[in-house]
Amino acid sequence: MPEPCKPEAILRGVLFDLDGTLLDTAPDMAGALTALRAEEGLPPLPFEQMRGHVSHGSKGLVDIGFGTALAPERFAALRQRFLDIYAASLCQGTRLFPGMDALLRALESAGIVWGIVTNKPGYLTDPLLHTLGLGARSCCVVSGDTLAQRKPHPAPLLHAATLCGLAPGDCLYIGDAERDIAAGRAAGMRTAIARWGYIDAADRPQTWGADAALEAPADTLSRFFPDARTA
Repeated sequence: MPEPCKPEAILRGVLFDLDGTLLDTAPDMAGALTALRAEEGLPPLPFEQMRGHVSHGSKGLVDIGFGTALAPERFAALRQRFLDIYAASLCQGTRLFPGMDALLRALESAGIVWGIVTNKPGYLTDPLLHTLGLGARSCCVVSGDTLAQRKPHPAPLLHAATLCGLAPGDCLYIGDAERDIAAGRAAGMRTAIARWGYIDAADRPQTWGADAALEAPADTLSRFFPDARTA
């Protein structure tokens, strides 16, 4: 006889990607690219064109701003200048996505811990979270340089689960990029796509293998935590 299906583990924690999932950082990151292009004598790109590449970080934005055929030293110089501009205007327009604070408060009220796993380097992540008052609320912050590995490697997610005192199977990971879902699946976590994030028209999220695609932060509760309630 076939073995009975095992029930899914009860989720006790939620881990979020940062850019395009927890925070809408596109205004500041696109602004940095616009400023860099202006320095190079180039006009601004349409915001929506830049927005779709924000989850790919400084590399993705330099690629969209200056093309992918740059000499390595030219790319490195432009990337560093982009990061310098961005660091100087880190939290001018960045905010939690609409509905995200209500989700975080509902999780906290229900005793469900939450944390952050991002490929953004710590020198940008930490002051951004401090400014927004989020660092002290999260159970962990794993940045792109916390470990030797970065997403899509599962190590950052496994490290985050350990910091939160949870088994990987107790966790849900929410992100807006294919590497987020790949990392979560490899770590043995449940995964969900943040459809409100920076998903480019060329992306095919239906092929990423996530457990769910969420249209808004509140859908996290109805899909995974039906007993939790927003205030």
